[in-house]
Amino acid sequence: MDLTGASFLYTLAALMITFAGFSALLLGIRQAAGIQPSPLDRYLAKTALTQLFTLAAGALLPPLLSLYGVSETWLWRVSAVVFALPMLSLLLTYPHRRRKAVGKGPPPIVFAVFVVLGSVATLAMLAWILAGLSHQPAVYISAIHQLFHARLCLYQGTRCDHAGTGRQPTR
Repeated sequence: MDLTGASFLYTLAALMITFAGFSALLLGIRQAAGIQPSPLDRYLAKTALTQLFTLAAGALLPPLLSLYGVSETWLWRVSAVVFALPMLSLLLTYPHRRRKAVGKGPPPIVFAVFVVLGSVATLAMLAWILAGLSHQPAVYISAIHQLFHARLCLYQGTRCDHAGTGRQPTR
């Protein structure tokens, strides 16, 4: 079966895996240069990798299900549910997990863009697809794409955390 949007999903997954690899590589280079990461740096690196791999798995799930001959209607519904549940869990528990790991919550811009906007995009995608509305592949792909951009907000948010400390955020 030729899946609508499969090439775009493959490209998004490759981009996210590449981004995760470079993030880990940069953290390693900083440590090799003698800069010890703060608890915030370590937490953000762990969060980045977890969420980027979750997004990549979400991007690869529809093509994987299509290999098993799942009808396109059910393929998008199953993919939306299987992707949305762990992603919502990661997004909604982010402030608590961050507070527990580093002692303070996220800056307001990170909370607004990453947690609120990311959760709204995920819920909107899930509702759209489960309602059976048109253009389900485009909605699913757009949600993953938007969540990837919301993920990048964390990097900008670290600039707020490190302001005035003389430290540079881990990228």
